[in-house]
Amino acid sequence: MPILEKKNKWEIRNQNLMAFIKRVHSRIENNDIERYRSSQDRLGEVFGLNREVKITPVMIEEMAAEWVTANRPHMNKPVILYCHGGGYATGSPIYARTLTTKLAASTSMDVLCFDYRLAPEHPYPAAHEDALKAWDYLMLLGYGANEVVIAGDSAGGNLALSLTLRLKESKRFLPRGLVLMSPWTDLTMSGKSYETRAEIDPILNQEYIKNAISAYAQNNEKLDDPYISPLYGDFTNFPPTYIQVGDNEIFLSDATALYKKLLKAEVHAKIDIQKGMWHVYQMSPFKAAYEAMERNAEFIFEILR
Repeated sequence: MPILEKKNKWEIRNQNLMAFIKRVHSRIENNDIERYRSSQDRLGEVFGLNREVKITPVMIEEMAAEWVTANRPHMNKPVILYCHGGGYATGSPIYARTLTTKLAASTSMDVLCFDYRLAPEHPYPAAHEDALKAWDYLMLLGYGANEVVIAGDSAGGNLALSLTLRLKESKRFLPRGLVLMSPWTDLTMSGKSYETRAEIDPILNQEYIKNAISAYAQNNEKLDDPYISPLYGDFTNFPPTYIQVGDNEIFLSDATALYKKLLKAEVHAKIDIQKGMWHVYQMSPFKAAYEAMERNAEFIFEILR
């Protein structure tokens, strides 16, 4: 088969797949935020089923959380602290099971995902306070900072970065590394991909992002504050960071700009830009998602050596 014909067939299949993803995503979208959150949880319960792991609920003071643990003999240390996505307004550990179960299975590491408070009921800095609470919980359990990898997707990637910046500013020990999937790093929306990927991104659109920003930073916060848009943070002496992003998503610029800033700060950083993929494609029950999780595991094993 000629190369051009093979390429055209791949593009057609990929366009059809993105159209399918868009239809599925549109079914859970809802202007009623409580229904939206419930729909996400139902999706997480279905697509997060994984016989390779077990889920154990836990309370961190008044905050719910859950351990996702490989259902086979494994070491209890190190661990992954997972920050779920959802634009700071939706999402939960249940919805995040589409990711945390894959991550626990691929790494054979325990994953702690916490149910931080959401906007608009709890705008910035509520999620940050809860992330710090989850970090302190691990420290109280006896984990050292170098035994914790922080991971997150979308707004959870933002939260993972912001938590690490806050720990750095407080002169506390930093995590061993970060794993970020489609991180939302720039709430000023300055990147070119907000325009160039607007028509092809099957998950996100500018209206959704602007609504999320209004809900999260509703107290007239400066959007270029590093704790709100970590892209504007100081990454000197930052831990090793791995970024995955799809080349068909609005947040492509958020990821690539972060990668460039990390390199400029001489941080050990890697980025994978996955051709034809969309926002947090790792959630999908497709081969590409599982391969991405294997690459996440490889990076984690590399930095833990």
